[in-house]
Amino acid sequence: MAKVDGIVEIQGTVKGITFYRTKYGMYARAKGGISKHRIKNDPAFERTRENCAEFGHNAKMGKLVRNAVSNLLLLAKDSRVSSRLAQTMGRIKNLDLVSVRGQRRVGIGIQGIDGKRILKGFDFNIASPMQAVFRGLLDLDPVTGVVVLADFNPAFHLAVPEGATHASLSTAVSLIDFEEGIYHSCFSNTENFGIATATASYTFIPSEFSTGDGISIYFFLIEFFQEINGVQYSLKNNSYNVLSILEVG
Repeated sequence: MAKVDGIVEIQGTVKGITFYRTKYGMYARAKGGISKHRIKNDPAFERTRENCAEFGHNAKMGKLVRNAVSNLLLLAKDSRVSSRLAQTMGRIKNLDLVSVRGQRRVGIGIQGIDGKRILKGFDFNIASPMQAVFRGLLDLDPVTGVVVLADFNPAFHLAVPEGATHASLSTAVSLIDFEEGIYHSCFSNTENFGIATATASYTFIPSEFSTGDGISIYFFLIEFFQEINGVQYSLKNNSYNVLSILEVG
């Protein structure tokens, strides 16, 4: 890195030399780094190639989960959900004890109890985690995908954000084949109620329930609204909404 001392100020790259301004003045540096060709072919970078292959796989598997409930993700997510889910997939991939490095797969790691446990409880909106918002008792039937919420009192069982007058609850179940990269999702009825509503019980029934190869992932969505002149508006652009993985089976 060299400091530039002259009358003419240059910013940008000229013949492989990048000129840039800092608080200490203008500096120049030559373009560096390792070529893509060397990374792809040099035996010294074999570990790097393996890590890159698995990193790409983790991201792809995370995207598969996100795509399975993309309509719900529009209602409850944070800005880092893609990277956080990819990291979670990386932990699951590490449980693949049969594949060689660079070829370990989420589809194998998630077959065991530990792999399923890692994904269970994942919050798509880290600013509004389910554990901090919801205090009700959900009863999930993994055979039918039906979820029952009994004796639910919104004012007591929800940590209601300021300004919310109403809330909605719904569920979803996705059958995801991580090896084939395919999924089938179905969604339940949505129950909307006022925060001051009396205690009631709700049953969430998926529109259908798929069986076959793959992993069943069950989702729970909480939305908050503010009612003005009889119309319910999403509270602060859905920033308080919850989307969490209830169970992985």
